[in-house]
Amino acid sequence: MKNKRPTARITFFSFLLAFAFNITFTHAQESSFVYGDALPDAPELAPRANYSVGVRTMNLVHKDQPDVLNFKDGKDPLYDRAITVEIWYPAQLKANEEALIDYEEVMGTAGDTLRPLIPFTFKGRAKRDAAPVITDGAFPLVIVSHGYVGSRYLMTYLTENLASKGYIVVAIDHTESTFKDANAFQSTLLNRSKDIRFVLNQMANIEKTTPKDPLASLIDSNNTAIVGYSMGGYGVLNVAGAGYSDGLGSFFVGMTGGSKAISVHLASTAEYQAQKDPRIKAVVAFAPWGMERGVWDTEGLKGLKTPTLLVAGSQDDISGYEKGIKAIYEGTVNAERYLLTYRNARHNVAPNPPPAASLKPGLHIDEYYRYAEPSWDQRRINNINQHFVTAFLGTYLKKKDYSKYLAIPENSNEKDWYGFKPRSSTGMELLHAVPVN
Repeated sequence: MKNKRPTARITFFSFLLAFAFNITFTHAQESSFVYGDALPDAPELAPRANYSVGVRTMNLVHKDQPDVLNFKDGKDPLYDRAITVEIWYPAQLKANEEALIDYEEVMGTAGDTLRPLIPFTFKGRAKRDAAPVITDGAFPLVIVSHGYVGSRYLMTYLTENLASKGYIVVAIDHTESTFKDANAFQSTLLNRSKDIRFVLNQMANIEKTTPKDPLASLIDSNNTAIVGYSMGGYGVLNVAGAGYSDGLGSFFVGMTGGSKAISVHLASTAEYQAQKDPRIKAVVAFAPWGMERGVWDTEGLKGLKTPTLLVAGSQDDISGYEKGIKAIYEGTVNAERYLLTYRNARHNVAPNPPPAASLKPGLHIDEYYRYAEPSWDQRRINNINQHFVTAFLGTYLKKKDYSKYLAIPENSNEKDWYGFKPRSSTGMELLHAVPVN
């Protein structure tokens, strides 16, 4: 027995050493993980492509817009609406340059005493103000719209990823709808679609307005996709052709005390019909809000004819699933569309993972659940979104044949989906429908 005890001690010591090493290694992995990095089980199209990524901020002004927050005496006063956008693009870096950035963000909501604004930073894989690639021609344009409340940095895992694949990606800070400046909801109802259209036009005209801008000749605005999450989904569907119902118009009039400014977005008005934009070739709507609340009716949904990818959680308790997002899928009968569903997920199928700052004791749990999903690893959702958005936009903007990634069994539990690691494509559904006309 005396000869066995030292061996046992050595074995136990080796176990402790290995355990400590594993903890250290795991923490090292977590500390080096950047939002959007590919996990070991990431599907095939999730990883970044060959382009380095540059990022820059641009400040825009949409002049003479209706100020519905100050509607008075039967009319909306006008104001100049400041809009900040973040632009990610294919970049050329010097040999010693590293594509790594600290994004400055906040938790909380402006004016909420229970959830005050708390600054924090998180890392991304992009280089601030890097020189753009100028040798490969123009790149398709992708415009991204956040939820209420949110910010232009809410989906950097996707914006950076798409830029690495040869897109110019413009994410909007929707004034009066961000963490920092949240205001009454009627501003978001009205301005979400208006902001998206305005930013598209600004990007299309950048060569005229700022001809010396290095991005001026690189944006192919005639080949545009619009991507939205929650209230962003509400906006992009409208911009693409799904006009809002007269019921929403009446609700808006009552909410504002008489303003009819939203009529420009109603399916029944000639002004809305005149705004259809052939430059938009694809739509991605994550958890779009509004269908359960009567924002669209049957006729309004028929106006959407642009190829659309909807992404939802089957337990979405904000936008609704059966009578919400899935009803949009079923009602947009004149568009080719897909519906990707995460089983047992709720509403947060689009954002970055929860920031480390949201884990601090004493913070309101909603700071964590502004990002997190109770049944899914958010990093996993991010990778799957990267995969399917790459396949979808590659099909409709780059004219690549990604059919093998999209023509897959509806139920991921029945058979491994193409492009996924064996045994990894569980808990999802992908529906596909073609236009009736």
